[in-house]
Amino acid sequence: MNFNKYKILNKVDYPEDLKKLTMDELHSLCKEIRDFMIQEISKIGGHLGAGLGVVELTIALHYVFNAPIDKIIWDIGHQAYPHKIITGRKHLLSTIRQENGLSGFCSIKESKYDVFGAGHSSTSISAALGIAVARDLNSEDHHVISIIGDSAMTGGMAYEALNNAGNLNTKMLVILNDNDMSIAPAVGALRNYLIKLINSKQYFGIRGIAKNIANKLPRLASRFMQNTEIIIKDVLIGPNIFESLGFYYIGPIDGHNMEDLINTLLKIKDINIKKPILLHIKTEKGHGYLHAKDAIDKLHGVGKFDVETGTQVKSIGTTYTKIFVDTLNYLAKNDEKIVAITAGMPSGTGLDKFANLYPKRFFDVAIAEQHAITFAGGLAIAGYKPYCGIYSTFLQRGYDQIIHDIAIQSLPVKFGIDRAGYVGSDGETHCGAFDIAFLSIIPNIVLMAPSSGTELVAMIKLANEINDKPVAFRYPRGNILESNINIDTIKPAILGKMQDIFINDCNIVIISYGNVLQSVILAHEILKNDFNKEVSVIDGRFAKPLDEEKLIELSKKYKTIITIEEGSRGGFGSLVSEFIANLDLLSTLNKACKTFQLHMPDQFLLHNTIENQRQKAGISTDKIVKFVCDL
Repeated sequence: MNFNKYKILNKVDYPEDLKKLTMDELHSLCKEIRDFMIQEISKIGGHLGAGLGVVELTIALHYVFNAPIDKIIWDIGHQAYPHKIITGRKHLLSTIRQENGLSGFCSIKESKYDVFGAGHSSTSISAALGIAVARDLNSEDHHVISIIGDSAMTGGMAYEALNNAGNLNTKMLVILNDNDMSIAPAVGALRNYLIKLINSKQYFGIRGIAKNIANKLPRLASRFMQNTEIIIKDVLIGPNIFESLGFYYIGPIDGHNMEDLINTLLKIKDINIKKPILLHIKTEKGHGYLHAKDAIDKLHGVGKFDVETGTQVKSIGTTYTKIFVDTLNYLAKNDEKIVAITAGMPSGTGLDKFANLYPKRFFDVAIAEQHAITFAGGLAIAGYKPYCGIYSTFLQRGYDQIIHDIAIQSLPVKFGIDRAGYVGSDGETHCGAFDIAFLSIIPNIVLMAPSSGTELVAMIKLANEINDKPVAFRYPRGNILESNINIDTIKPAILGKMQDIFINDCNIVIISYGNVLQSVILAHEILKNDFNKEVSVIDGRFAKPLDEEKLIELSKKYKTIITIEEGSRGGFGSLVSEFIANLDLLSTLNKACKTFQLHMPDQFLLHNTIENQRQKAGISTDKIVKFVCDL
């Protein structure tokens, strides 16, 4: 990238370079960073809107504070692109989310300026508090700043951290970046509360009067007026929620006004109180890019796009996500007990389409997976059929609720587990690796994985008929292979039954679980045509209940059983191997059946293409062929 076109950005490599700039140059830098981000992300895709919204904040933070000595912790990391640009990584922005390139989130492995790894929301206050307490224990003297969005504030973990911070009386700064957006428009009582707080002219009128008087008084009198301001405001209006939790609240201020941001942060930096501070700023997601205004998600996550028109390059084909919501809409038409729940991801899970048709039966509970699951349990116990559309990586957050509130009570909550398996450029934080393993050890649950769009329809129809226990079906990011699916003609799957794909007179059978079946079928053809080697292929379909009758049959017929899944160790293959190992076969057979498992490696794979991730994991077509040939 040639930075000569950027007069100011060309001179800025690290935060200390900001401190040499005039205010006018800082304003110019904001425009240049926005242009640079738009130009670069248009070529490769990425998270754009959130970063565009915090350019002024990012520059102000690094202008006022002394990172990395002062610790700046970004929540989630979607908004951290400007932070990366001015912390020595601007030349690498074109590699973001690409193989061997920058992470799309903050990563402690990538830079000393990335203080705490991110990927999931609502973690920054907890991390910042831990760092601040460690600073105090070590008798160190530096600042700790957490930046969290209004939608991330809906996560219960954020409130646990606020509660703890207010009680500990440790100096730290929490910046609430209020842009009324996450991936979708923010929802819930907190959103309404923040709107009310922003529009409270009486509140800020009182604070403004007190501050104007205090500015004209000597230091001791000014300190008295600061206390008086709080007392007057509390009597007339009452404390806001953050002050009630023990924070000193400042704001809201315009998050795009560089002068106000810098002046406010300078005052906060110098304030001498042993108390956490919350600075409330108001920003606009996608700020500075015309086409973000008209986008529902303010261009949160984008593919390649045309800078002039904002038009994105769309993938061709039908996704598993679309099949999920199309089937749910089909069933809901004749079943008024079906309701749908998302945790702040209506468009990502496809459930915005359900909401359009059945708005009274759709619930976006905001970024609160734990609540979403127990909320679904309440609906189920009252006779409804709740479907929770949640990404595999986010379902991890509600694990206790799945066990304690759903499975123990045998409630018929249906989990549509999206983004199961590798997710490509979103990397290790969003990889759907563990759901097979962590759900398979829970009693009283049905687990299934479709190998095609048709199978997904059949499994959802089966799930809708199960009313005495929870059901989960996992499906990947990406497109189905079928060109056309008629939902009406597809029958429900048969509970706990595997399906024969290729049955041959040979010694090896491969049992595939989920979408990886397509790679297994290709491997079968290559083995047959190029190596004159026959294998049988079975679609496993169900992890719970296992098709035990079929497994007994296979263990008698074949010398070798290979299981393949796009999930971690401890999943489908472990269940199959354990069952076969416990069979007393030696008294009836002259041979023992060997089992092998192909699954994700016991490591976190970084951002890459999904194809390359499968290759590295050893579950791609050529790796399957090699494994069979090496037996």
